[in-house]
Amino acid sequence: MQSDIEIAQAAQPQRIDAIAEKAGIDDKYLEMYGKYKAKVDYNLLRDNEHTPGKLVLVTAINPTPAGEGKTTTTVGLADALAKRGKNVMVALREPSLGPVFGIKGGAAGGGYAQVVPMEDINLHFTGDFHAIGAANNLLAAMLDAHIHNGNQLGIDVRKITWKRVVDMNDRQLRNIVDGLGGKANGVPREDGFDITVASEVMAIFCLATSITDLKERLGRIVVGYTFDDQPVTAHDLHAEGAMAALLKDALKPNLVQTLEGTPAFIHGGPFANIAHGCNSIMATQMALALGDYAITEAGFGADLGAEKFLDIKCRLTGLKPDAVVVVATVRALKNHGGVAKDELNEENLEALEAGLPNLLQHVENITQVFNLPC
Repeated sequence: MQSDIEIAQAAQPQRIDAIAEKAGIDDKYLEMYGKYKAKVDYNLLRDNEHTPGKLVLVTAINPTPAGEGKTTTTVGLADALAKRGKNVMVALREPSLGPVFGIKGGAAGGGYAQVVPMEDINLHFTGDFHAIGAANNLLAAMLDAHIHNGNQLGIDVRKITWKRVVDMNDRQLRNIVDGLGGKANGVPREDGFDITVASEVMAIFCLATSITDLKERLGRIVVGYTFDDQPVTAHDLHAEGAMAALLKDALKPNLVQTLEGTPAFIHGGPFANIAHGCNSIMATQMALALGDYAITEAGFGADLGAEKFLDIKCRLTGLKPDAVVVVATVRALKNHGGVAKDELNEENLEALEAGLPNLLQHVENITQVFNLPC
């Protein structure tokens, strides 16, 4: 049996301009990143009136080391609907380099239900995460420059809450002391790095509905507190304009395709345990505008990612899923039933039965708490 990467590398994807044409995207909105990737100008939403399609949310039971297959199911469902002649769009999150190079791996699906070019998507892609990291670290640099140059706002360096970011799971940088090297090299203080996808800029990026909205949200970021405990914002440092300038191209959704040639937007990727765990609002709205069906997903289990999707993203945008898919694999259910990871391939009906309440609770949350078809 071929591995995921072997399947992806053996595929012969269509040119992205052909995928864009299939999705109904006019060439004037398309910005090519080689043959198989493109950005779509967000002015497409402003310039064209569309009847929104039906929104399908894919979620899962609680995560296990065995994996639940949300992305694989999302892609497979979209390809199946497309095979039946439906006009379908996919909207997914971008993978972070941290999990890719850690134990979790990539996030482009699996088997024959993948998005391609898989290696690009899992690595640098179109540079969105680099732009988000640069915007985050620009604010950090402006904060420290303000303190270094007289600290007119009276910021207490013991009460700074803003961290720098790097898109890597580098625990060595989580808590550091910087500003060393004498007067010319800043003010010594405790500092630290978060992973880029766990940053507030990433969450803001995915919740923004326009470049103007993005700039306003960036301006409200609290970076620390003054000596008399007053909050200091990015707007106080006059940072939001420059941050938005770094993000103006990243804000355009990325268009790729599944192995079956179904158009897919992959854009933004906040962690669900830190933020709301959904792809960008702009990509979802674009998928709904272009497709009769938009298939999207939310990170972690239904008790985390799906609830954040419904309580945060949907509340902000007025969206409401027309259907919710809860993914549960037999291996994951056996794991919840008490079976160790290295024994999950063995038949164990008793453990499977013991794990079923986990699935049933998630289904109950979706159908009873949120009153949505599951």
